[in-house]
Amino acid sequence: MAGDGPMTQTAAVPGGARAERAPARLRITETFLSLQGEAAQVGWPTVFVRLTGCPLRCRWCDTAYSFSGGQMLGLDEILDTVAGFGVRHVCVTGGEPLAQPGCPALLEALCERGHAVSLETSGALELREVDPRVRIVMDLKAPASGESARNRLDNLERLRPGDQIKIVLADRADFDWALELLLRHPRPDGVEVLFSPVYGELEPQRLAEWILEARAPVRFQLQLHKLLWGDVAGH
Repeated sequence: MAGDGPMTQTAAVPGGARAERAPARLRITETFLSLQGEAAQVGWPTVFVRLTGCPLRCRWCDTAYSFSGGQMLGLDEILDTVAGFGVRHVCVTGGEPLAQPGCPALLEALCERGHAVSLETSGALELREVDPRVRIVMDLKAPASGESARNRLDNLERLRPGDQIKIVLADRADFDWALELLLRHPRPDGVEVLFSPVYGELEPQRLAEWILEARAPVRFQLQLHKLLWGDVAGH
């Protein structure tokens, strides 16, 4: 795969010159190989790079262990670890990966090495610096999550064909809220919407029936990895 050199960041200095900074370092909770369990790349063998930290506290978060801890790694160390798994698909996730300033550099470097890269983000942080080659899965927060006020709906304008919006729903009120949101904020062409039930809280069959009754223009999805391995870290 192309692009083996280290990636550096630059900063403006007096006189208009650009000063080179040290390569990005990021705090990593875990890196592992699994099947992608959600969104457009579901079913593909995928390397997951889980960044540490998240400014949100969703009520049903299943990765709270990534809020703190982790290990600081240089960009080349992360890229070499990913390459060692020998698969094309890579998903950068969290926590909230964009909470770390070095995340855009990691995404760009993965793309340069020829990976098919996806980013799982809450949509609560700015998407402007995300490499356009990255497929974004933006996880908008419904009211029952306790974090719906953190949604940055202006991020919808930054999505591109092939990106996806995911909304995890806990009850009928969440479902109705999501439908109203889609009516008030039409998505760009080529951007799909995925509705998922909160694992262990909303019966999948019930959500499926609501979607059919409403003729909702969305895709129903379950988390494949949880069907296979349960609610276990590292899958």
